Amino acid sequence: MAIEDSPESRLRYGEELRSRREAAGFTQEELSVRAIMSRTHIAHIEAGRRRPNLDDAQRLDDVLGAGGVFVRFLPSKSEGRVAEHFAEVLELEQKATVIRTYASQLVPGLLQTRGYARTVFQAFTPPRTDEECDRLADTRLARARILENFKSPVVWFLLDEAVLRRAVGGPAVMCEQLRHITQLMEIRRVRVHVLPFSLGNHALSEGLVHLMWFDDLPSIAYVEALKTGRVLELPSAVHECQVAYDRAMGDAMSLTESLALIKSVTQEYENAQQP
Repeated sequence: MAIEDSPESRLRYGEELRSRREAAGFTQEELSVRAIMSRTHIAHIEAGRRRPNLDDAQRLDDVLGAGGVFVRFLPSKSEGRVAEHFAEVLELEQKATVIRTYASQLVPGLLQTRGYARTVFQAFTPPRTDEECDRLADTRLARARILENFKSPVVWFLLDEAVLRRAVGGPAVMCEQLRHITQLMEIRRVRVHVLPFSLGNHALSEGLVHLMWFDDLPSIAYVEALKTGRVLELPSAVHECQVAYDRAMGDAMSLTESLALIKSVTQEYENAQQP
């Protein structure tokens, strides 16, 4: 039977998993070995923050002798709001206490303005209608509401200089976008550091990395490429991503230098709009 995916359905699902695991006498680590899943994944499922895929649910049924419960009552994913590979991240992001992101080409979603986001979506393949672009932009802007709480999550961004120089949507859109970033920096809601072109290669050159920490659950990492993304839960893999982020941060411009560069590039876009 199809169960609509919601925080409540995932919480009930997680409670059922915890109850059956404890009744079987397994720790999360023991269940993870038997079900061929990471302990971190099981911890997030039991906390109602993630859902297993169908293969995971089938293995949980087999290991716990649940008679198909975890397959039959598996919450079905919502359709259309975001790419399927990002759906879990969207949910986890709302619970994170610390978020650190590196972006190499585009302004990260949490920082995007509506004009910038719509331009990004207009370049998607296959093409999207204006209505679809508006709907996707609404979802992206809704993500940023976590920044309305001044204290949590603590959010840091590492941006390659290419993010500032790539004129997505033209000078007017970029002016609005960079002013938005500047405002968030100046009110001290986010930290943004720039990795300048002059640096050359660095520890995060391979692509986007999104790190998240939680109060009561293990940290995770999310990495992304074209049409695909992956949540990393294995502690050693997450640690490697964290170390790479720290190394790149050590090579980045200071907060003051980064803000000055962003303002300078904004002025260049302003000048480009003059007749």
